[in-house]
Amino acid sequence: MDVSPTYDSFVPAVAVLVSLVATGLIVLSGRWPNLREGWTLLAGVVKFGCVVSLLPDALAGRAATFTVQESVPGVDLSLRADPLGVFFALIASTLWIVTSIYSIGYMRGNGEKRQTRFFASFALSLSATIGIAFAENLLTFLIFYELLTLATYPLVVHKETPEAIRSGRMYLTYALTAGLCFLVATAWIYLVQGNLDFHAGGMLESGLFSPDALRGLFVLFMVGVGVKSGLMPLHSWLPAAMVAPTPVSALLHAVAVVKSGVFGVIRVVGFVFGPELMAGAGLDVVLAIVAGATILLASMIAMRQDNLKKRLAYSTVGHLSYIVLGAAMLTPAGFTGGLLHMGAHALMKITLFMCAGAIYVHMHKTEVSQLDGMGRAMPWTFGAFAVGALGLAGIPPINGFLSKYYLGLGAVESGQLVVLGVYLLSGLLNAVYFFPVVLRGFFRPAPAYERYNEASPWMVVPLCLTAVLAVVFGLFPDLLAPIYSLASGISAEILPTFPLNSP
Repeated sequence: MDVSPTYDSFVPAVAVLVSLVATGLIVLSGRWPNLREGWTLLAGVVKFGCVVSLLPDALAGRAATFTVQESVPGVDLSLRADPLGVFFALIASTLWIVTSIYSIGYMRGNGEKRQTRFFASFALSLSATIGIAFAENLLTFLIFYELLTLATYPLVVHKETPEAIRSGRMYLTYALTAGLCFLVATAWIYLVQGNLDFHAGGMLESGLFSPDALRGLFVLFMVGVGVKSGLMPLHSWLPAAMVAPTPVSALLHAVAVVKSGVFGVIRVVGFVFGPELMAGAGLDVVLAIVAGATILLASMIAMRQDNLKKRLAYSTVGHLSYIVLGAAMLTPAGFTGGLLHMGAHALMKITLFMCAGAIYVHMHKTEVSQLDGMGRAMPWTFGAFAVGALGLAGIPPINGFLSKYYLGLGAVESGQLVVLGVYLLSGLLNAVYFFPVVLRGFFRPAPAYERYNEASPWMVVPLCLTAVLAVVFGLFPDLLAPIYSLASGISAEILPTFPLNSP
């Protein structure tokens, strides 16, 4: 167990269970859509309130804990709201509220079927996500990690078309295989050292594992978390899952699944192996090479996609590896930048997907080549898209610039100028595949036969809100929530010998 102070509290359990309870209420209220969506929004607000209440202690280095039971000798099924867990839970719980509001407008506006199943699965997914955030040990993490896979499967196959079924089958194949690898690694550690609790700086006891065993464990863990974090060549399920409704894409890419994957990478690097074992066995170099290659390859593939959601999907694959590469550098600024990018990417990518959904529901357009002149008719939607695109390209003052600044600083701090070059080149590639969308929308003439106007406020207001928040957090990262303070504190906890300076 970590050495930071802990105290018993039921709040982490409530944060996990509230959306689980809402799942049942949503199913029972299926015949009354307003009541059904009311439970969704109420659960989101309660979950957010629970997470916010944990913030002061997380900033002070204290962690709320809740133990359910001892599952195997020496290992409890338990929750622990440490600073890293609270950081991730804050992102997920905030964006669940926004995504829920947007989903109401999307599902009703598009006349989607099986809406009760959709909202129930959505709520269950958020229970699993918060469980992952607050997992105290590898076993608890694995249970919620697999629950997230099962909860999101109905969302991926929501349309029940042959393409959706194929995509769902691919998703399960990749995700369950990854879970099996994670299980084998967890069992291996338990058999050797009998302890599975996360520890900042590394939980593996020195001398118990040979260098070859460490490399084997690392491969198992990286397959386990690499699927959901989109590391190439484990990424193929992600673009295929774009057949799902846009709110599902937003959930997969910004709130739950892929963010759980990169969160898992940070747990493995910083709390299972730790910087000393990572560097000593050369695992940091291996992870950096895979992440750097993923960034560049995904960016180049994104440039060739005419389908807007697939272009966004490959962008997600690349940007997730920004976070992985930040962790692989094993520097304070790199870790801080990776964590900041976890929040920045979530805000910007959910904005972009919500814009894509608004365009599809309102105008039935799915391809970049179909967007000529649409920005003048849907200025709020395309304006928000422009903010997200500029932010992911690293243009100030949007929050993507701040996270990329720290990632670049981490590369300089570690003396890895090749990594700095990867980040800079990727920023240029981001501009190449994002800016044409904005330019087409605002500066190409519209077809004369089209008649345009904005989408439903249920959709436009959430996407504008997230775009504004991306700018606010770029200018004042600690104004509305202590994002920078949490990120720098977590980095200092994992790498205590490298004190950070304030921005």
